[in-house]
Amino acid sequence: MTEPPHRGAGGWRGPAAAVAALVLVAGCGPPPGEAEGSGGLADDPKFVWAVTGADRPAHEAVARLWNENNPDRQVEVYFLAPTADEQRRALFQDLQSRAGDFDVLGLDVIWTGEFADFGYVESLEDLRPEVEGVSLPGALDSAQWQDELYALPYSSNGAFLYYRTDLVDEPPRTWEELYETGTAAAEEAGISGYVGQGDQYEGFVVTYLELFWSAGGELFDEDQTRSTFLEGDAAERSLDFMSRAHEGGLFAEGFDSMVEDDARALFQAGEAVYMRNWPYAIPLLEGEAGEESAVAGKFGVAPLPTFDGEGSTSALGGLNNAVSTLSDSKELAREFVLWAATDPGAQEALIEHSIAPTMLSIYEEAEDPNVQLLGEILTEAHPRPPVPGYNSLSLAVQDNVYPAYLGHEDPRKALEAVDRAAGEALGQE
Repeated sequence: MTEPPHRGAGGWRGPAAAVAALVLVAGCGPPPGEAEGSGGLADDPKFVWAVTGADRPAHEAVARLWNENNPDRQVEVYFLAPTADEQRRALFQDLQSRAGDFDVLGLDVIWTGEFADFGYVESLEDLRPEVEGVSLPGALDSAQWQDELYALPYSSNGAFLYYRTDLVDEPPRTWEELYETGTAAAEEAGISGYVGQGDQYEGFVVTYLELFWSAGGELFDEDQTRSTFLEGDAAERSLDFMSRAHEGGLFAEGFDSMVEDDARALFQAGEAVYMRNWPYAIPLLEGEAGEESAVAGKFGVAPLPTFDGEGSTSALGGLNNAVSTLSDSKELAREFVLWAATDPGAQEALIEHSIAPTMLSIYEEAEDPNVQLLGEILTEAHPRPPVPGYNSLSLAVQDNVYPAYLGHEDPRKALEAVDRAAGEALGQE
């Protein structure tokens, strides 16, 4: 990965949760993390789980719960660096050198195809019946490559549309409605219309793809054998909307250099009508934990709009757990990844630390309306395709769509370049 991890889902459970970080790939500045190394959680470890060092308390809680229930089969946690590119590098180093130090690999949702294609992770297809109907559908999609499971879901994330309840009567259902109400309310209030992730990084890729999917687009055919990026008008329609929003003043000044916390700070200061961001912002905007907020009590959250007003579309973030092909404890590792995906206690430990779980029942039984809404959003969310060449595809979007929406590159040529990159991401020439 070339992008840092973002902060995300969680933060709806009060001041303690407000500072919790979520490392799911949608790009922003990395949250505080711990140095790489063993967590020291097992007296006599039988296998090792390598997972991001960000959100360390949450992963420690999950590991401790396993160890309490399995005193003779304890897991040791090796905490990787908090940034996605460093995590990926450490895992590849272990696998390519055939050191085999890690049994369970905590994989970013977009790494499945790459690790499977290299033969680094075991097939878990036989465990599909255990997670279908239990895990979020999108999370399950992100854990497979070419219709075969190579990981099991663990954590997730999705986006909210934040809106000013004192400036608009209700959240927009369509992007055109957002454009019209956002520009009108912004002009009247003397503020910006929309803030979000517009800088040239993975967060921008998510911003564009959410528009693309909400226009009915799909990056690949159902079998993931060819690019369908240019089929229909979704690619062009999404780029046109971004260009119009930039030129017409919907996007705030400096949108093209914004990451998550830039957008959050402007919205929190009362300087925008709408914001696209992750759930972590909720308690900050409410002024919890000593935060100053000009919008406390003056904002709501809703699903992101679509072009036709039907449904919602958010990019899906999160982590999946896979079993290393080099593991000497494959059966125990398999049992652990299944447990982490399906045990209510393990999944509840995540949400208690402000991380979105992948277990459907957690959302179905939630009393907090924001958690319920997140569950609805995640049910319809789109996973970025876990193809072997996703990183190069992401860079192609950044290198071509970003300058095109700013008027610095021909739109058609930019979209054709992305289409070529999509084909190459599948191993096509």
